[in-house]
Amino acid sequence: MKRGRPPAFDRTTALAAATRLFWEHGYEATTIGELTRAMDIKPGSLYAAFGDKKSLFKEVVHAYGLSPVGAFIGTALEEERTAHGAFRRILREAAAVYPDPSHPAGCLTISAATNVTVQDADISTFLSDLRNANLAAFETRLTTAQRQGELSAAANPRALAAYFAAIIQGMSQRARDGATATELTETAELALAAWPPAQG
Repeated sequence: MKRGRPPAFDRTTALAAATRLFWEHGYEATTIGELTRAMDIKPGSLYAAFGDKKSLFKEVVHAYGLSPVGAFIGTALEEERTAHGAFRRILREAAAVYPDPSHPAGCLTISAATNVTVQDADISTFLSDLRNANLAAFETRLTTAQRQGELSAAANPRALAAYFAAIIQGMSQRARDGATATELTETAELALAAWPPAQG
């Protein structure tokens, strides 16, 4: 006869509840009490299953990065044949994903960093490292595009990467402020108009 109790909660469901809270309120403003209520578990179970709040948050961010709403940037960079095609897809998908009412507005890794205190500086660093990894991936793709003649020699891949990163972060915040997919699509198209010419 099998002994022992089965798990008292479904880990995936609990993680989804934690994700929504962190996404809506940010890391700092989300309390353990709110997490345990939303996840429908006791504090002891949370600590036993996920470790502390920081460990739970890092697991949430990892899971988010593998989900369709968190992975669309990397997917576009991998799948599109041209850099222009990749950034066009990224911006247009951001315009659709960020205001989607099926989840909290914006991007988790952008919005969760709001108001992080000095005591949790490692969380700020963790999130900025993720955003900077995206920036580095942008620059790499644009540098390759320049080498292949898709961008002119006069183009500045680093500045262009920073520009698109700033646009995407701004779109996330606008979505949190209530911007619609229509407005964000207009922003995306304006940003794409800044794309430099190909090698002449």
